[in-house]
Amino acid sequence: MNRTVANKTEAWKTTIEDIIQRNAEFRYQLLDRLRTDCDYYLGYGNRYPKHLWAHNEEQQIELMIKLHDSFDEDKKPEWMTMDEILEYKKKMTITE
Repeated sequence: MNRTVANKTEAWKTTIEDIIQRNAEFRYQLLDRLRTDCDYYLGYGNRYPKHLWAHNEEQQIELMIKLHDSFDEDKKPEWMTMDEILEYKKKMTITE
């Protein structure tokens, strides 16, 4: 792994850690934003990664999973399940 990739990877990990520490309202809002980005990406967005908040399919899904996991079991959003996130992952990471 070259230095640039390593730096970006480290910066991404730091970003995720910072986001997970934010309050629940922010995390709910961001998870919903990520969800709507995925819907757009899979529809009118023509699978263009720059339409995603993370600008990358794998990182978008990784953040969604971490956000979902950051909520206590009784506080997890009813409008987004882990199964739905994994379905986005399946749809967004297939190669045609």
